[in-house]
Amino acid sequence: MASPAFEEIVEDFAFLDDWEDRYATVIDMGKSLPDMDPALKVPATKVEGCASQVWLHPEITEGRFSFAGDSDAMIVKGLIAVLSALYTDLPVSEVATIDAPAELGRLGLNEHLSSQRSNGLRAMVERIRQYASEAA
Repeated sequence: MASPAFEEIVEDFAFLDDWEDRYATVIDMGKSLPDMDPALKVPATKVEGCASQVWLHPEITEGRFSFAGDSDAMIVKGLIAVLSALYTDLPVSEVATIDAPAELGRLGLNEHLSSQRSNGLRAMVERIRQYASEAA
């Protein structure tokens, strides 16, 4: 099951009728994402497979998963915020059980992202799962 924060996003998106409103909401979410420490933007945290530059840094506290993230593209930064809501504060052992494509599909994002953005999103999810697997 997705986190309560993600469920709130699902509820909010239910009231948005068109893709442009959803797109704007995702961008706004990216704008509200906390800045990532520039010292964490290193090759080890860079996500390969994204058209934009993307960095994800895991943060495991008392067995709970979260991550810091950033991108040079606003829509991607928004997608990082969505993924953060999906995974943050879950027990590390539950991260791999989340069906990210299905959960993101509930937001109606899948059919409107370019193939490059979709590939990048998959790469971010895989990196998150890898981090959680290594921490478990």
